[in-house]
Amino acid sequence: MPSRAAFAATAAVCATALAACGTDTSGSASGSGEELSVVASTNVWGSIAQAVAGDRIEVESLIDEPSADPHSYEASPLDAAAISDASLVVYNGGGYDQFVDDILDSTNHNALTVDAFTLFESGEYSDLHAGHDHGTEADAAPETTADAGSHSEDEHAGDAGETTDDPHAGHDHSGINEHVWYDLATADAVAHAVAERLAELDPEGAETYRANAAEFHASLHEISDVTSAIATDHPRAPIAQTETIAEYLVSSTGLEDLTPPDFSNAIDNGTDPSPAAIAQTRQLLLDKQVRVLIYNPQTEDKVSREMRGAAESAGIPVVEVSETLPENVDYIQWQTRTAESLAAALDTAP
Repeated sequence: MPSRAAFAATAAVCATALAACGTDTSGSASGSGEELSVVASTNVWGSIAQAVAGDRIEVESLIDEPSADPHSYEASPLDAAAISDASLVVYNGGGYDQFVDDILDSTNHNALTVDAFTLFESGEYSDLHAGHDHGTEADAAPETTADAGSHSEDEHAGDAGETTDDPHAGHDHSGINEHVWYDLATADAVAHAVAERLAELDPEGAETYRANAAEFHASLHEISDVTSAIATDHPRAPIAQTETIAEYLVSSTGLEDLTPPDFSNAIDNGTDPSPAAIAQTRQLLLDKQVRVLIYNPQTEDKVSREMRGAAESAGIPVVEVSETLPENVDYIQWQTRTAESLAAALDTAP
């Protein structure tokens, strides 16, 4: 697999060549006659952006295959051209979808951006249950600064380094989990940030975008109602995970993750767990010390399959979580179904 530097150079060439053939989408939809282009790194963020954009703009998601693994995704020349031409780019950040930063940096494209991880780290978003007038168009966007505006190289200093063949490489493993779409407050903040960026690009649609963001906010309670019920019905119930992708879901439900730290840390850092860590995790499952195993099939390998087998042999329910949306499902439906699956598994667990 090429290094980031090599990819960036390739992306620059591809983007420059293809952009010349594309439509200029940098202008506002109002007054200039130019069509806006919104590009999302994955269909998770694309779904949220589309909920805000509504019928006014069609959002393009670069990674939309249910079986795709965004950790190891290699952008194509067409992807580079789409990002280069975009009016607004919505992505995860934190090194998770590093190809977006690489393309933006290599092309010096001053697109407006919404970086979910930057929003998460800033803490400048409202709590899901406070600070909003539910269901009204006056629902105020959270204050955002670093997430929006022109992309700059300094904004993402310290992102992950050289890419490797490891499916977990390219992440920022500084101690903060970058899978922030499982944090509902961040999803909410992204929706409002998208509304503000689109209002800037298309003032005539500002009221629509902000109303759609308020509606998205209200819909998030379909998910939080389920997670709150889990916290009430199964307080501090023990669970294990083959990967900490759903850390924020686990946190919101008050469940206790008993996965051995040596196992989790190795997986999160893209290294093989030690034989001792594997044995300890397997025994945790075989002894039924946990009630549910949370499993990511998109980064499945020999070790994770072994852990799943141990759970199934012990009669422990396995709850699958993923990194992209299934077909014909939006973000609210997806997250609600995931939370409901977790609740059902806990209800039937030994």
